[in-house]
Amino acid sequence: METMHQVLAVSAILLLLAATLWWLRRKGLARCGARGPRSRDLQAVERVVLSPQHSLHLVRLAGRGLLVGISPAGCALLESFDWPVPPSQLPAGRPEAR
Repeated sequence: METMHQVLAVSAILLLLAATLWWLRRKGLARCGARGPRSRDLQAVERVVLSPQHSLHLVRLAGRGLLVGISPAGCALLESFDWPVPPSQLPAGRPEAR
């Protein structure tokens, strides 16, 4: 009898989680998988291997460029800079702020 209560409790929790996910997806607050066009805020632009355990990564993150050094000791942000937007990607009628 106790096993039946446990099975019912787990089933109720799973049903509640599924209903919550359905509601969040319907409201547009949760996404599962890659559906439709997405803006790419994070992009790995280039990687340079310095040794088997050391590398440099150039990353574009929301209009910023980041140069990250990777080693066995961890990651380190070496440089951060503004990433210029090409004129072809600027919205029409809005000149780039300089």
